[in-house]
Parts: sequence; C-alpha cells; structure tokens
Amino acid sequence: MPRITLRQFNVLAKVSLFFIVGIVITGAAVRLTGSGLGCTDWPRCNESKFVDVSTHHGRIEQVNRLFTGVVGAAVILAMIGAQRLATPNRRLRILGALLVLGVLGQVVLGGIVVLTGLNPFANMGHFALSMFLVGVNVALVVGSESVVAQPTQRIRRDLNALVFLLTAVLIAGMVVTGSGPHAGDEEAVRFGVAIETATRVHSVLVWMSLAWLVYILMRFRKSREGGAWFESRINQFTAVLLAQGAVGYWQYFTDVPAGLVAVHIALATVLWALTIRLWIESRTAGGAEESVSNGQANSMSDR
Repeated sequence: MPRITLRQFNVLAKVSLFFIVGIVITGAAVRLTGSGLGCTDWPRCNESKFVDVSTHHGRIEQVNRLFTGVVGAAVILAMIGAQRLATPNRRLRILGALLVLGVLGQVVLGGIVVLTGLNPFANMGHFALSMFLVGVNVALVVGSESVVAQPTQRIRRDLNALVFLLTAVLIAGMVVTGSGPHAGDEEAVRFGVAIETATRVHSVLVWMSLAWLVYILMRFRKSREGGAWFESRINQFTAVLLAQGAVGYWQYFTDVPAGLVAVHIALATVLWALTIRLWIESRTAGGAEESVSNGQANSMSDR
C-alpha cells in the first residue's frame, strides 16, 4: 500500500466507524428479533453445519456474523492506513492496532455470549467493548482532522463530568437491557433486577446528564467560552440527547416495542460517539501553537 495523506486516512477511519456503528445495530437486531440463539454453536452455526440459513432466526444470526467480517476488513484497512501515513503518527498507529485487537475481542466475546446461552453479563461485556471501539475509532477520526478548538480548563472539567454521567447512563442502560423483555431468546437468563427499578435508575441518570448539559449551555450563552467550535459541538450533542430521551420515554410508555428499542440503541451509539469526539477535541486541540509543537514532537519520536 502506498503512502497516504491524513485526508485519505480520514476517509478510511470514517468508513471503519460507519461499519462499527453498523455492527452495533445489527447485533441489536439479532437480540430484538429473538435470534440470539439462531446459531447455537460457535464458530459453527450448529453441530452439523458451519453455515445454516434454514431457519428465520438462523439467517439473521448468520448475516450478523458475516457482517463482522466486513467490519474486520474495514478496521484492518484503517490500521494499515495508519501505518502508511506520509507523515508518521505514532498515536494513530497505536489506535489503529487497538481497533483491530478490539474487533478480534468482539468475535471471541460474541462466541462466549452464544456458548453461555445469552448470559446478560456476557452481553454487557459485548456492548461495552462495542462502545470502547466506537471511542477508539472516533479518536482515529479526530486525530486525522484539523480541529480549530478553543477549550478552556473549565470546559474540560465540565466535559469530564459529562462523560462520567453518560458512562453511568450507558451502564444503567445495559442493566435495563439485561432485565428487560428483549433477551434474544425466550430461555435466556435475566438479571435479578425488577425492570421498573432498573428503568428508574437509568432515567434519573439521564435527567442528571440533561441538567448538567443545561448548566453548560447557560454558562456558554453567558460567557461564549469555546467559541464557534464548542457551540457547534454542544448543539449537536443536545439535539441527539433530547431525541434519545424522547425515544426512551416513548418506548417505556408503549411497552418497549422492538423497533423503538433499535432506534434507542442507534441514538445511544451516536450520542456516545459525539461525546467522545467532544471530549477528545477538548484535549488535543489546544490552539495552533500546541498543535504544531505536538506534531513536531511526534515527528521526532517517529524518527
């Protein structure tokens, strides 16, 4: 593979991110259609066939497994691209390798999920690793872009708190999933937590995140800290968070239909990606002088 520019690598990183988000959604489709054990074995579909599409649930599970191969190809291309940059960047090389290792970990975890009969702890680990991979891929995208940001120390502290709250929201959401009706199979084990209790905790954490966001927005309107960069990013984040909350209440009051759960999971993934992008940009784009000095330091270290 010839040497490539940062702009070309940015395309590879975005394609990889698209497919990683896609596998989260197709994985959710497996669970929401009750196809979690459409294939009862791993890496084979069952004891007699490696690939078996003779049943509806089996076809859905097989499509998800095959799509994992597409994701693997995309992240391998991103990793190779990071290694072949015209201007070497050690951070991007490490992130690219971490992305491939994470996808391999996902394959193994997927097998554990099946072999343990959709154990909710295994499912939680599977989804948590997916969110980690989304974060790593977002870091690749941000690292290959020229971000004009003006983060202050106060903005950085505020974003630390926001990331902490949304991490808690994600974990609580995983518990709701492990306690709710869409287990992936009627025989799957559930957490010993009342779905009403898990949902209330999840809801409280969402409201806390929203309250903190309102505080950030009010202070921004008053001080204009962060400028156009922060305004653009925080407005995108606010729109997705409000949509996510609305869908969450909609599905709760309509007996959790599978279609709305799928939308909820997709929005949660997008929200997490926006959160990580905002957080990373606030720490890596500290102005032109800092960016130049960091680039020079990376270049010297690569030599």
